[in-house]
Amino acid sequence: MAYTVVAHYRCAPADEAVVRAALLKAREATRTEPANLMYEVHVVEGEPGGFLLYERYVDREGFEAHKAAEHFKEVVVGVVWPLLTERTVTFAEVI
Repeated sequence: MAYTVVAHYRCAPADEAVVRAALLKAREATRTEPANLMYEVHVVEGEPGGFLLYERYVDREGFEAHKAAEHFKEVVVGVVWPLLTERTVTFAEVI
């Protein structure tokens, strides 16, 4: 069953360029993961520092493998998360 993750990130406008570059780096690495079906990074219109991530994995285990990947720890946990002022994540399974 495909597993979907939708994340809404917000950072200070001053940090937007750094977060954007890191998310694009994460996108490229994530797309090479065997269980990744899709990883899209969006900027939110009218919301400076706002990003929306749409991710799909073969299953929940694929997402767990993504979180364990070195690039996730380095780029997302190490660079992006410390700069966020808000982070909400929704998890869903395709029916």
